[in-house]
Amino acid sequence: MTFQIVDSHCHLDFPDFTADRDATIARAVAAGVTRMVSICTRMDNIATVRAIADSHAPVFWAAGVHPMRAAEEPLVSVGQLVALAQHPKFVGLGETGLDYHYSAESKAIQQDSLRIHIEAARQTGLPLIIHARDADDDMTRILTDEHHAGAYTCVMHCFSSSRELGQAALALGFYLSMSGIATFPKSGDLRAIFAEAPLDRILLETDSPYLAPPPHRGRRNEPAYTALTAKTGADLFGLSLEDFAAQTTANFNRLFAKAAQWSAAA
Repeated sequence: MTFQIVDSHCHLDFPDFTADRDATIARAVAAGVTRMVSICTRMDNIATVRAIADSHAPVFWAAGVHPMRAAEEPLVSVGQLVALAQHPKFVGLGETGLDYHYSAESKAIQQDSLRIHIEAARQTGLPLIIHARDADDDMTRILTDEHHAGAYTCVMHCFSSSRELGQAALALGFYLSMSGIATFPKSGDLRAIFAEAPLDRILLETDSPYLAPPPHRGRRNEPAYTALTAKTGADLFGLSLEDFAAQTTANFNRLFAKAAQWSAAA
C-alpha cells in the first residue's frame, strides 16, 4: 500500500464478525489499516475483547459502559477502569457519554457514569472516547466543567453533533473522529464542521459493523473501509489520500500514545 491508516473505533467482538473475524482483520491490513481499536461497550464482555487484541497484533482495545447501557447494570467504578489500563494493549476509556435519543429516561445515571469515566481518564492519562447523541448542551457543560476541574484528553467518537458541540470540544483540545456518516450525500453540514476543524485534531474510524460508507452503505461495515472515509476527508482538506492518512495517523499516535509506544516497541 502507498499509505498507512488507523481505524480508531470499531467493534470486532460483535456477532457480525463471528464467522470471519480473522479474515476481516486480514482484509483491513491488506487495505493499509495498520491498527484498529476495538471498543468494548459492556463490562461483562471484557474478556472477549481483550482476547481479540491479544490474538491479533494490529488490534488494540478500549472499554467502558455505553450510555445506553448505563442504567442496565451497576455503575462501574473508577478503580475497575483504572485496573483495566494495566493491560499493555488497553489504550482508551469508553465508549462513554450521553445518549438522550434512545434513553433520555436514564440521563442522570448516564451523567454519573460519564463523570466516572472522566476521572479514570485523568488517573490513567488515557483518552476518553465519547458517544454523544441529542445531548449537546449537557455534554458541553459536563466536558467543560470537568476539564476545568482537572485536564484529560478526549475524542468525540463518530462525531455527528452540532457545530457548537464540535467547537466546544476543539476549544478544550479534544479531537473529532470522522466516520462513514461524513461520506453520506446528505451530510454536507457535517463535512463543513470537519472542514473548519484543525487538521491536527481529526481522527478516522469505521464504528464497524455500523455506518458503512458508499458503495457499501446498508451492508456491514468493516475496518478495511477506513480508506473510503479518508478519501472524503482528503478532499475536504485538499490533500492527497496519502497525506491525509499520514496526518490522521500522526494525530492518532499523539492522542493514543500508548498504542503508538506499543507498536514502536513491538
